[in-house]
Amino acid sequence: MRKPTPASAILTGSRLPNRWDILLLPLVFGVLFLLAWGAHRMVEPYRFGAPLPISLDPALLPEYALRTTLRMGIALLCSLLFTFVYAKVAVSSRRAEQILIPLLDILQSVPILGFLSITVLWFVHLFPGRLLGVECAAIFAIFTSQAWNMAFSFYYSLRMLPKDLYQVANLFQLSAWRRFWKLEVPYAMPGLVWNIMMSVSGGWFFVVASEAITVSDRTVLLPGVGSYIAVAIGQRDLSAVGYAILAMLAVILLTDQLLFRPLVAWADKFKFEFAESQNAPRSWFLELLRRTRLTRGLIALPVGLWEWLRLSMPRRPAFRLPLPKPRLWRRVDPWLDYGWMGLLGAVAVASIVLLARFVLSEASDAEVAHVFLLGLYTLARVAILTVLTSLIWVPIGVWIGLRPRLAQRIQPLALFLSAFPANLLFPVVVSFIVVHRLNPEIWLSPLMILGTQWYILFNVIAGAAALPSDLREAAANLGLRGCLLWRRVLLPAVFPSYLTGGLTASGGAWNASVVAEVASWGSTTLTASGLGAYIAQQTVQGDHPRVALGIAVMSFYVVLFNRLLWKRLYTFAQQRLALD
Repeated sequence: MRKPTPASAILTGSRLPNRWDILLLPLVFGVLFLLAWGAHRMVEPYRFGAPLPISLDPALLPEYALRTTLRMGIALLCSLLFTFVYAKVAVSSRRAEQILIPLLDILQSVPILGFLSITVLWFVHLFPGRLLGVECAAIFAIFTSQAWNMAFSFYYSLRMLPKDLYQVANLFQLSAWRRFWKLEVPYAMPGLVWNIMMSVSGGWFFVVASEAITVSDRTVLLPGVGSYIAVAIGQRDLSAVGYAILAMLAVILLTDQLLFRPLVAWADKFKFEFAESQNAPRSWFLELLRRTRLTRGLIALPVGLWEWLRLSMPRRPAFRLPLPKPRLWRRVDPWLDYGWMGLLGAVAVASIVLLARFVLSEASDAEVAHVFLLGLYTLARVAILTVLTSLIWVPIGVWIGLRPRLAQRIQPLALFLSAFPANLLFPVVVSFIVVHRLNPEIWLSPLMILGTQWYILFNVIAGAAALPSDLREAAANLGLRGCLLWRRVLLPAVFPSYLTGGLTASGGAWNASVVAEVASWGSTTLTASGLGAYIAQQTVQGDHPRVALGIAVMSFYVVLFNRLLWKRLYTFAQQRLALD
């Protein structure tokens, strides 16, 4: 194992800058300067409710793109921290899992507008007189579009981790901390990287909703690409929409080259295989970083300092024999389970009673029944669209994932298409429906899956890319081809990854229904009957009891659908398709 780089090593001759540092350091310092400038703009004085002017001048788009990218970067770091903690706790504790995973289903189903209506005032009061409060609300909204997908991916990767690797970790007497960083995170990293890319793209998809914050009939448009798009759509300025698309494309290409492509190439070394792949993905930026001296030393400095502190602390005995559970504890443990389930049931019943009182203060029983009927309409759209997109993208994703070089070429295009906000298609969709006199109930539905279908593609690509090379060689030696190869090797190998993509895609489609079931272009508005349209209309009106009713019904359908379908499929994959 390579020793950590000590802080003193940076000052030695081996860490003096070389020609590659001269090329890279200006880029690093430029990025740091832009981040510092953007962070300074976030903490400017501001009185909540005062208008923030949004100009459609294309010259301001670089500034708007920088501020949007900064918000998404902060949200991504928070999502990554949340993912590691949340998924690890859920895997480590059976009782915690009984709460955390259904809660994750509920959180995934809550629309971004629902989070904003609950949290924005809290953030504003947390930082009074500063723009930072509204910025935190927008960052939290972007966080909600990223964190749940990443947490699901990491949790199910830990669930599918081969038991043999855990036995090896126990033989080496690894502590829980070292087992997490040396075994669990590396094993989940190939799939997690692709889900990080998809989560960032999902943030772009909801960037309009996150930067246009409405509370108590007051709308605040934060400077950013999302607010630029919202103003352009409201003014029917097609040229401004085109400029926004170009700005998004530029940011996505830069992010792909400087972040995602290096991550994919770096994560390839964590594939669970015995034979080295001959077509490993590459990144020019990662190669440049590996050739530097001073830059690598600066990057390794925090790791070296952490290792030095860890080694300096008093160490516990390396090996302790596991003690058998006392007989009394074995008798009490089942009763603790019963008590825990009873406590969860009591909390659930109390929450339902409080929610019912809040909702029924404004809504009648007939309206509640009508909202459940609207939920069935949206459920039918989500189910049909998830099946159709699965039939399309699973074969394509497997074909791309088995070809790393092709995956790298398609990656920027896939990132751009997945990040494309549905709002930008409103002019085309609304005009098409009005001109041809089509039924909005049907033709607005594809907007729900527009941004979430890519969860399926990215996860299937990750599953196919993580397929061990020795397994593929064994299939080739056995002469497996055509349908037999797909049925015996490819589909079983990518099925766990597909489940993560399908679960998040269906949950994202529920979330996207708030945007997709109500499409506007100027003064023309088309509405499809569904739960998303109901939540969007009540949010605009500021009717909080009805917004709570819509979110509760959506959570009910999402949790029920996940328990009846996706949970059973995950159990099947864990029992029959794990690489043990």
